[in-house]
Amino acid sequence: MDELNRLLGIRLKALRQQRGWSLDRTAQQCQVSKAMLGQIERGESSPTVVTLWRIASGFGVSFSELLADQEPGATDWNVWWRGPISPASTLGDGIQVTTLLPYEAALGYELLLVELPVGCCYFSVAHEEGAIEQILPLSGQMSLWYDEAWHSLLPSQALRFAADRAHGYRNDDTQIVRFHNLIFYPRRSRANPLLAES
Repeated sequence: MDELNRLLGIRLKALRQQRGWSLDRTAQQCQVSKAMLGQIERGESSPTVVTLWRIASGFGVSFSELLADQEPGATDWNVWWRGPISPASTLGDGIQVTTLLPYEAALGYELLLVELPVGCCYFSVAHEEGAIEQILPLSGQMSLWYDEAWHSLLPSQALRFAADRAHGYRNDDTQIVRFHNLIFYPRRSRANPLLAES
């Protein structure tokens, strides 16, 4: 069993238990089938980025919190920090994600390093209301889908967009495309999003 799949299963089960949610309630909240959630919990599935975003949104946690092997908010933003906190996670669609700076409620953002394999094109689900992504390409040519069109983006350029609607990423190059993804989440009503009522 792949280590990432095993850790995701443990994390999903812990989030469910902290909320007191059944698999049925989790499926409804996350818009992911009960069967798929069960497979993820047992470490039998390599979920896609879209599935992981749906789960994160359903629980009201950031992407890095979902992939973390520690409790949300366990880091102290008020101290010197050096990332990444863990090696790259290769997700079900070949996309690699490395958390450089984990989400911290007091700051409201997380910083990810994303690597898109050659030929990769994927569409993300809308994030929570008010979420903003800032894309900073490091290597290769890529395009972003937002406002019903593809927008080309090269290294040394940057793009900021509202991530609370459908958007997508495409590798337009013949090599792996690498970019930083700085995601801002609107401040939540409580410091620990697991305690917030849905």
